[in-house]
Amino acid sequence: MNSAVTQTDVRRVLIVDDHPVVRQGIKLMVNAQPDLTVCGEAQSEQEARRLVRELHPDALVVDLSLDHGDGFNVVRDVSAHFPDIRVLVLSMHDEAVYAERLISQGASGYIMKQAATEQLITALRAVLRGERFMSETLKASLAVRDAEEGDSGSRLSARELQVISLIGRGLATREIAENLSLSVKTVETHRLTIKRKLALDTNAQLVQYAIKWHSSHAG
Repeated sequence: MNSAVTQTDVRRVLIVDDHPVVRQGIKLMVNAQPDLTVCGEAQSEQEARRLVRELHPDALVVDLSLDHGDGFNVVRDVSAHFPDIRVLVLSMHDEAVYAERLISQGASGYIMKQAATEQLITALRAVLRGERFMSETLKASLAVRDAEEGDSGSRLSARELQVISLIGRGLATREIAENLSLSVKTVETHRLTIKRKLALDTNAQLVQYAIKWHSSHAG
């Protein structure tokens, strides 16, 4: 990294985490870089929303578990209202469970806290360049699912694909029924049929598949 960084080149980072010790550690790492600086800290969802609007940082480092509220809402809010602000999720939660969902909702990257010391700065610079950042393990997992989806998605009817898309958007069965003008029982039948066609054993597997399908087909 070139040490001759002008003030206008420095990218501003807002930290959103409910643990003061974690915020301090991130702050020390970020402020040690010539091209990055911490412009603010928040420990709750409400405080994060306020500081985003007041400070308009270049990037957020967001934990999922906050004092009041959660990081999911911060990711969705920033993605909807400030699409130019990059959001890097830093969490103790397993990326296999949450990363795909958060990226589909607008996060630019996901990093486990266990890997933060080595990868945080690399991840921040990547998302600030407009790239997505995720572990090699997650990339490989998504590549496998993409290949499998190419075969399995074609087995579903147009109505079943509509249901899959709405599940991927986070809608509950009753909301899907209202959206498609169907009965709750009919939607439940569609869910069972989809699971059978895709050889999915649990509702959790169905939701995970639906999130990926919606993310890759949205827009």
